[in-house]
Amino acid sequence: MKILILSEKTIKRVLSLEEVMCRVESAFRMKGLGHAQMPPKQYLFLNKYNGDLRTMPAYLEENDVVAVKVVNSHPKNRKKYGLPTVMATIILVDPRTGAPKAIMGGTWITALRTGAAGAIAAKYLANPNPKIIGIVGAGTQARTQLMGLHLVFKKIEEVRVWDLAEKAALKYAEEMKMKYNQTFIYPVKSIKNAVQGADIIVTATPSRKPLVSVEWVSEGIHFNCIGADAPGKQELDPAILTKSKIVVDNWDQACHSGEINVPLSKGTIDEKDIWGDICEIVAGLKLGRTSPDEITVFTSTGLAIQDAATANVVYQKALKERIGELVEFLDV
Repeated sequence: MKILILSEKTIKRVLSLEEVMCRVESAFRMKGLGHAQMPPKQYLFLNKYNGDLRTMPAYLEENDVVAVKVVNSHPKNRKKYGLPTVMATIILVDPRTGAPKAIMGGTWITALRTGAAGAIAAKYLANPNPKIIGIVGAGTQARTQLMGLHLVFKKIEEVRVWDLAEKAALKYAEEMKMKYNQTFIYPVKSIKNAVQGADIIVTATPSRKPLVSVEWVSEGIHFNCIGADAPGKQELDPAILTKSKIVVDNWDQACHSGEINVPLSKGTIDEKDIWGDICEIVAGLKLGRTSPDEITVFTSTGLAIQDAATANVVYQKALKERIGELVEFLDV
């Protein structure tokens, strides 16, 4: 029995954010309507190495897609080893037999599907026609989040980026200026300068202490909180959450590893303060933004259904275009 092997290089060549957004939004809708299975991700905490490893299974019942992702988070990888902070591998499984169909790189898939989730959340939760985007953290997600926002909102005028490493913010601004030459994109020296007066804020750091102060936040702002994806991580002043409409991607994951996990553990907020999850909103079971003055917060932990939907796009395109390597895998 043969299995299809797909490298990161191949995936980058065939996969676009537009098609990922379409499939992720569909997966959110399926989950909201109860047509998907997705247990919470499981963690191994590799404290000795300042990292963790996660397993993420999902079954999209309408599409008959089964996938399992194994993914790490090691914030010091880039500096110490020249490796990405996040690396992933995805296995697609035939639901009829349980046999593996494909093994593929999941790092770029993870980057794109997370960017897609942020853009979809902003579509439902941000005020229409945002002009100014503030970005805290200048890594991979700073790039894919902006890619997604540009697909949803066509007239972004200004992007401000802050990073603890000034060179990273400068490099980001230079890259994005070339990509979006109609948008004024520049680095700033403080988080306050990135946040104040912005319409949408993206936080994408591994911080374990609040970075964004409530004093800098005005009415009508929307937050995509991407960095807090493990216990103990947080990027927002908890006082922001107490005055916001909070939307999670999945309660079971967000309560112990999303932006809300620390404030929940300290009793600053509780479950009744959570408006709902993005799957319910996309499925039409709950409303998104209902007032231009609302402060909205989307806390993303990353869902296995996003990976399954995106991996299936890659697999179908690979079969159609006859790319990848077929390898004898099972002795049957």
